[in-house]
Amino acid sequence: MEIRKHDVLVLGTGLAGLRAAVEVLKVSKDKLSVGIVSKVHLMRSHSVAPEGGAAAVLSENDSFDQHAYDTVKGSDFLADQDVVETYVRLFPKEILQLEHWGRPWSRNDDGSVAMRLFGAHDVPRTVFAEDRTGFFLMRTLYDTLLKFENFERYDEYLALSIIIDDREFRGLLTLEKSSGNYVLFESKALVIATGGLGRLWEFTTNAHTTTGDGFAIALRAGIPLKDMEFVQWLPTCMVPHGIPATEALRGHGAVLLNSKGERFMKHYAPSKMELAARDIVSRAMITEIREGRGFKGPEDMECVMLDARPVGEDKLMTIYKTFVENARDFIGIDPLEELVPVRPAAHFAMGGIDVDINLTTIIPGIYAAGEVACPGFDGANRLGSNSLPLCLATGRIAGQNAAVYAMRKNATSSSRVFQNAEREMEKFERLTQIKGSRNPYELKKELSHIMESYVGLFRDEAGLLKALERIRQLKISYLTDLSIDDSSKVFNTELTNAIEFGFMLDVAEVITLSALKREESRGAHYRTDFPKRDDEKWLKHSVVRITDAGLAVSYRPVKITKWKPEERRY
Repeated sequence: MEIRKHDVLVLGTGLAGLRAAVEVLKVSKDKLSVGIVSKVHLMRSHSVAPEGGAAAVLSENDSFDQHAYDTVKGSDFLADQDVVETYVRLFPKEILQLEHWGRPWSRNDDGSVAMRLFGAHDVPRTVFAEDRTGFFLMRTLYDTLLKFENFERYDEYLALSIIIDDREFRGLLTLEKSSGNYVLFESKALVIATGGLGRLWEFTTNAHTTTGDGFAIALRAGIPLKDMEFVQWLPTCMVPHGIPATEALRGHGAVLLNSKGERFMKHYAPSKMELAARDIVSRAMITEIREGRGFKGPEDMECVMLDARPVGEDKLMTIYKTFVENARDFIGIDPLEELVPVRPAAHFAMGGIDVDINLTTIIPGIYAAGEVACPGFDGANRLGSNSLPLCLATGRIAGQNAAVYAMRKNATSSSRVFQNAEREMEKFERLTQIKGSRNPYELKKELSHIMESYVGLFRDEAGLLKALERIRQLKISYLTDLSIDDSSKVFNTELTNAIEFGFMLDVAEVITLSALKREESRGAHYRTDFPKRDDEKWLKHSVVRITDAGLAVSYRPVKITKWKPEERRY
């Protein structure tokens, strides 16, 4: 096992990870040594994918209170309101900071920053960079990172275990894919910014790399996960591949149609129509399909239709060019002339690693940022275009606090750290010694089918119990019937997929158990056997941790500052 040392480790190189790394270097004036660890090449992080934009209060007809209220209402009142109020005030600062670092946002004819309307926002407040906002933000952050010197990149290193000694963070065990060697990173502080978990489902917008690794390694290290039952489905994803047709299209006039040619959202959200909150639009689409008003799309996948023609050719061929190209190239449909088949796909985790408003965990020295973190901002449902500024803002705060922590802490070394890492390494080595009959790809496919069938948009007790039983059976199969035929060390994708599958199993069990325990419907969590929101019993966060007896679920009150829960209407 190799050992490498840095003052601060940043795990993940998406928006939150890069923003955290830049902030550590900035706060320490390039004096802290930063190790940036990622399972992919830096610019292959999933953050390059978002098209729509970033929400921030930048116009005179907007206010922080309005943005905060829209977010709290969108969250189905499960968001911690002190967190929301704090972070919406940071969002404009991050937008301007990225502008100063070289990201020119799309402009109106008069030179002002262009803003468009997203679902469940009361005013247009989403700034964008044409239709490749995520990519341009990533490029700007990477360019900014290169202005500093005291960092080292570790691309294609798979994180395996967090090493804790004397109740403090001490290191991170990884597998270097290119050599097959185990590498222990010793460090004073860690920022976990590993992104999402969408690959737990069959139909998803997420890259194949989003397997929930950060959630799992935190859970295994004793850090609780919070609100994991709340997973968002993005309504308009092109059938059959799950490629998003950005929500911004609906802000510019695109409409949803059922097989009768009807704008069916008038029955579900008459004032907002297609621009209601994502959970409401997604359930409406699936309801139309289930009640026989859908279409048979490509590969016989049931869907409804998105009519993007009202957006107009000028906008479609400029700020929505990527959408047009994707529709033409991947499904053979021209949105300028034809309807586009769409249905909801698993998209975003509202829950995540349990952190406070400062992104600190219960383990000194460990912070989390971006989608993998749950400070209580998103609640039960995230508003579209809130994710990018939240990645930036949480990256900034987590990086800042990690830097301050590392500058105050003396570097120490202990033989116990190496011994703990060796024990963790042996657990992963044992995977290669199981002589079973099932390869990790087959096992991954079975898990995603279970999640799609029973832990999707509509849930009930019988389905969740069945899912939980089958997930736990798979956990046994994982340790007894796994087959890794590839014995090579270099880029052993069978081994890395097997490790990812283990992470996915842990996260799937937490999500399913949390969903089973929450006997109400709120935001993205919809129980057909408990179809109403129950504020008296369930206005609280779920918190899951590992105990000697297995997973334990506890609850914590939601923090309310200004807005009492009310019926959510759009």
